[in-house]
Amino acid sequence: MSLSRRSLLAAGGAVGAVTAAVPTASAAGRPPGPGRVRTGFERLAADGYALLAGERVGIVTNPTGITPDARHVVDEMHGDERVDLTAVFGPEHGFRGTAQAGGSEGRYDDPATGLPVYDTYLKSGQQLADVFTASGVDTVVFDIQDVGARFYTYIWTLYDCMVAAALAGKRFVVLDRPNPVTGRAALGPVLDRAFATFVGREPIAQAHAMTVAELALLFNGEFLAAPVALETVRMTGWRRTEFFDATGLPWVPPSPNMPTADTALVYSGTCLFEGTNLSEGRGTTRPFELLGAEGIDRRWAEAANALGLPGVRFREAYFAPTFSKFQGRTVGGVQLHVDDRESFDPVRTGIGLLVTARNSWSGFAWRADHWIDKLTGSTRVRTLIDAGAGVDEVVGAWETDLSAFRAVRRGYLLYR
Repeated sequence: MSLSRRSLLAAGGAVGAVTAAVPTASAAGRPPGPGRVRTGFERLAADGYALLAGERVGIVTNPTGITPDARHVVDEMHGDERVDLTAVFGPEHGFRGTAQAGGSEGRYDDPATGLPVYDTYLKSGQQLADVFTASGVDTVVFDIQDVGARFYTYIWTLYDCMVAAALAGKRFVVLDRPNPVTGRAALGPVLDRAFATFVGREPIAQAHAMTVAELALLFNGEFLAAPVALETVRMTGWRRTEFFDATGLPWVPPSPNMPTADTALVYSGTCLFEGTNLSEGRGTTRPFELLGAEGIDRRWAEAANALGLPGVRFREAYFAPTFSKFQGRTVGGVQLHVDDRESFDPVRTGIGLLVTARNSWSGFAWRADHWIDKLTGSTRVRTLIDAGAGVDEVVGAWETDLSAFRAVRRGYLLYR
């Protein structure tokens, strides 16, 4: 991995966390509960939007951009005369979340606020910079809940928007939210830039264990050729060891197939099945927890359980997806049951499931376009599994790159 660490002050502006005094009430007027996490938006709003004073503001957000009382931040800002919100930028799935995977809402005026909504999906570089310029904003704000996996596209929307804001001469502000699966330890293979796509632009670990503000600092300090004028607004009350249910915040599905925080817990491992001919559970009520295909029987669950993977058990399962792979057809497979999330390793589990699926089902195949290489960040996982490697050998193959990433990552962490 080729990461040449730059100074955290490389952006030329304030790159650290905004240190506004902690107020006594939330943006929606409710006093914070004991130990509850206060998001970056809450702190921004409680400080009277002082960070955005006198500027025309656009915000990149989606349905997860909410207050603790489940009011959307766009509706909150639009109704507050202390901030001049003039545009909204929608990512994949759209600002209001009406589009499925691989879709967006396009350009329209939001019926609730009348604000112009611009589509950022699949736009980058100068094309996206032109969108920011056309919108007339001075500052672009980012407020989206991530799930902690390299191939979840919102962090690359963040990256692309930072690059575009730098090109357009706009200031960029990131409002932080928790990593729902903790920020304890980065896991999995690190992307080789030769395999860069919208599911991985830069060499970070498959499960990065960072918040969006930390990632923004990393992107600015390590990867952007021309760093953006970046500011971040930290959370208060969040610890790296905490899962989402400890935050006191409401969960909103960040995308249609991420219905619960339990989904996020397994996603950084089981999303690898998108690169195979098995269903990854899309079209079921338990996407990424149910995996299967026609012709699979109990032998896969038995083989997976025999690995003795920590913190998880596998149940023989049958299901009929309502859309996506095997739509309307009954398939056999497994359901993951995480019984100790403290010891559970989602990436190792995903590799174990790939190895046992290939060994226990003769119909196993990679997607013809080798999408698995884009998800894992190189050909290494696919070629090792095809060569008959076991879980330990596959996992061991990325340890040198992962150690290097972890060393760089430490310099950008904002929370203990």
